[in-house]
Amino acid sequence: MQPETVLAGGRVIDGSGGPSRLADLVLRGGRISHIVPPGSARTTGNVIDVTGLAVSPGFVDMHAHSDLALLADPAHEAKVCQGVTLEVLGQDGLGYAPVTDETAEPIREQIAAWNGTPELDHSWRSVGEYLDLIDRGAPANAAYLVPQGNVRMAVVGNDDRPATEAEIERMRAMVARGMADGAHGLSAGLTYTPGMYASDDEIVALLEPVRAAGGYYCPHHRNYGSRVVESYQECLDVARRAHVPLHLAHCHVNFPQNRGRAPEVLDAIDEATVRYGLDVTLDSYPYRASATYLGAPLPSWAQEGGAAATLARLRDPDTRARVLREIETEGTDGNHGIPMDWTTPVVTGTADPALSWAVGSSIADLAKKRGEDPGQTYADLLVADELRSGCLLQVGNEENIRAIMRHSAHTAGSDGILVGDRPHPRGWGTFPRYLGHYVRELGLLSLEECVRHLTSRSAHRLGLTDRGIIQIGAVADLVVFDPDTVDARATYEEPRRTPVGIEHVMVNGEFTVWDGRRTDRLPGRSVRRNAR
Repeated sequence: MQPETVLAGGRVIDGSGGPSRLADLVLRGGRISHIVPPGSARTTGNVIDVTGLAVSPGFVDMHAHSDLALLADPAHEAKVCQGVTLEVLGQDGLGYAPVTDETAEPIREQIAAWNGTPELDHSWRSVGEYLDLIDRGAPANAAYLVPQGNVRMAVVGNDDRPATEAEIERMRAMVARGMADGAHGLSAGLTYTPGMYASDDEIVALLEPVRAAGGYYCPHHRNYGSRVVESYQECLDVARRAHVPLHLAHCHVNFPQNRGRAPEVLDAIDEATVRYGLDVTLDSYPYRASATYLGAPLPSWAQEGGAAATLARLRDPDTRARVLREIETEGTDGNHGIPMDWTTPVVTGTADPALSWAVGSSIADLAKKRGEDPGQTYADLLVADELRSGCLLQVGNEENIRAIMRHSAHTAGSDGILVGDRPHPRGWGTFPRYLGHYVRELGLLSLEECVRHLTSRSAHRLGLTDRGIIQIGAVADLVVFDPDTVDARATYEEPRRTPVGIEHVMVNGEFTVWDGRRTDRLPGRSVRRNAR
């Protein structure tokens, strides 16, 4: 049993969105046992004076790519030092469970630019086996979504064709097994292979066991560019047909063509909520640049069959010419129907150290230095690094970001890719940037409302009644921060800088950050759906 601890004299922001208040929190056995007026706690335990500081529930990262980092990096400072106490994994339809003996390695290769290739024993296959590893001790808690692309690859492969009825039944069984293992829902990556090859009807069929288990649907939708509003509407329609709650992953309205169009998306969400009673939430990160693997903008037909087939096409001069023509002039499905502007993709990391000369530069700048066509530079880099390079895409719109974060369905998701030489700063800065830049500096949200977005609203989507809120009996996942100084320090040039103003962080009642520094504690565990 953990000794009793009192957080004394802090400004308690309980996550409900209501007014803050001064109070002492008494913690016992990893939970909040009492909330009493300042100075009235009676204890023989450890009393920590947090006068002048805010005490809030731990932050919930609704869109995390820490699937391997939680196993391979005991420090995990990127998230822990932001105050993140719970991360939702298995995002964008691609993750590390469930896998088969045949799909485990191809999936690891496909998303190496998201998660790296740390030395791990990858012997697990099911969602339950993966979560069992988290339960051995992790820097933060983890919830999981069954990735639809994993399921399709295991049953259909990387083929661009409809699944048969027999295949749909096998996929449904895999989803049901993942939900029984404790997953909270189904994620889909509908601009990534092989998930993009599934029709909406197929997705609706896979959501049957999700509905039966009380889970939710979390799509990376099909188009952020030329059909952005229509694509969000398709997600709403799928959730309505499947009778499941919907959580829209990294809900952004990108590209110059869509500047100022966020209200159209938000209006569609509001209409679905009112007309059909649809339960919708969404997450976003407070940065204009997005991030993915460098090969993501390729047309879907060029990615059919997996990495080896894609590389063979890029090595063939005629096929490469067709690929580049579509990317540059027509706008591929991989690039959301928008013709490529080669100044927007910036290389963040390469698997081959010999290619590090490319990191930090846009494809346009690299081509200029090499005296060649940008498309050829792009294709050459993909081949040389065997599709394992990562990139930023400078395609966001600030006015859309601000409109979305003010919506009543909004939560926070870092979408943090933590690998590469110069990854996106969102992996280290999302949560303090909300609190510092958008609350304190710009006043777009009150502090209490912003904390609600970062905590209880996310916990509610996950069906958690004892996390994301400060109340008697709740789990002691807590953040102590200074509202006057909290801010992100991570930049595009120095993305791995930890924030300021996050003083203490507790996970399951144990300090993972003390006085602004990471401790050696690993109290994180899996948070499984309907676990008792």
